[in-house]
Amino acid sequence: MDIQLLLALVLGIATIVVLVLRTRLDAFVALLIAALVTGLVAGQSPLDIVKAITTGFGNTLASIGIVIGLGVAIGKILEVSGAANALALAFLRLFGKGREPWAMGTVGALVSIPVFCDSGYVIMNPLARSIARVKRAGYVTLALALGVGMTLTHHLVPPTPGPLAVTGLLGADLGAVILTGLVFTVLLLPIAVTYAKWMGPKLESSVTEEVREAVYGRAALVGASEGSHHGGTSTITADDDAAPAQEDLPDDPELDLGTPPEGAKPHRVGAFLASLPLLVPLLLIVLNTVTGAMDQNAQGVVGGKYEPSAWVVPFAFIGNPVIALIIGVLLAVYVLLPRWTPRSRVQGWFAEAAASAGLILLITGAGGALGQVLRSSGVGDALAEAIAATALPAFLVPFLVATLVRLAQGSGTVAMITAASVTAPLVGTLGIDPLVAAMACTAGSMILSYFNDSYFWVVTRFTGLEGTAALRGWSGITTAVWAGSIPLLFILNLILG
Repeated sequence: MDIQLLLALVLGIATIVVLVLRTRLDAFVALLIAALVTGLVAGQSPLDIVKAITTGFGNTLASIGIVIGLGVAIGKILEVSGAANALALAFLRLFGKGREPWAMGTVGALVSIPVFCDSGYVIMNPLARSIARVKRAGYVTLALALGVGMTLTHHLVPPTPGPLAVTGLLGADLGAVILTGLVFTVLLLPIAVTYAKWMGPKLESSVTEEVREAVYGRAALVGASEGSHHGGTSTITADDDAAPAQEDLPDDPELDLGTPPEGAKPHRVGAFLASLPLLVPLLLIVLNTVTGAMDQNAQGVVGGKYEPSAWVVPFAFIGNPVIALIIGVLLAVYVLLPRWTPRSRVQGWFAEAAASAGLILLITGAGGALGQVLRSSGVGDALAEAIAATALPAFLVPFLVATLVRLAQGSGTVAMITAASVTAPLVGTLGIDPLVAAMACTAGSMILSYFNDSYFWVVTRFTGLEGTAALRGWSGITTAVWAGSIPLLFILNLILG
């Protein structure tokens, strides 16, 4: 590989890491500056660099911007309507007694598909505390299982903004990414729950007194203290198979849905209705993928230009991510919210959702800009040729880039978008399947959540873990699922390669 082009790539990635870690600039500006640095070091003319940045930014948001905005809108309504809580309770009843860690991990995975994991964890953590309070034990296990369940789908399953952006940057099929991400989640969840059940009891005594009292009550805190003074173990123990009774579980949170008319029944969202805004769009998108694949097989189209048959067009329309998520928003507003909720309040929630999506949209567009500069400057082709000359599997490149960027600056979303931006020019040249590349970017960004990750602080503060206990619990469990994803990537590459 030409030393100048290699230097351009290295300096571009280093620019992102240094600016995010050492300056007041955020990832959006850092990605744009990295694109400038990459282009200039590679020898591209300044005007060509600017053109590549604007072209890459615009093309990326044209394909994915609307979808991200609609996705976070659905998540906001699920959050404020109590639908997320209803789904969680349904899964607890479904799994039954003694399987609460599995239920919490599954709840976390489901809720985090449309809801940002930071806010999703805050919403669902009271459920973990209520179960632990009834069982008088096991809070750390439940909290870790909940948190890492959210991590899995937050990183692996669109329409969470990160993987959605990666899908657009790499040109992967959205339905295929959703299906594969769900499969990865199902296969990795046992690793997460097993780690939580193994490490949780070891860390129970490390929970801060404030959180211990909030979870178990003052009497339990005193009992634990007396046990420790006498060299014994904490008295916060119970039969692990003791299941919380229905009346002991939290009901819907306090909802600010407006003033109901006199005589109206209290607003409650059942699990089936709560699932509709999430499941219907996902099913429509997957149905579009399946019918399109069937039609291409029937036509014998392999790699060439594909024109959908007449019978596929309706599925292609309603399964387009934009249309599917518009349907999801309509279901969320008109099924989950009561008719008396003021229009102004609903519009305010949409404004909050748009604000939370704004930075993600800008970072995604900037990632597209960096990718376009890598293409137009020749860095992408040079990197592809260098990889082809080695024995390294090509799909490990995005995985390792995402891993290193995540370790350096903490944000999984920035890590996967950076990896996708670097990988996008290589997909065609090296023959990497876009689906494999997308999963490599998202899986690589799960490694070692620690002090530079905001979600680390959310989970550990709510769980009451500090110092080495926090690292053993949360950093360890995220690294475990990251490691577990490596053989899955090899198998996926073997199938699609």
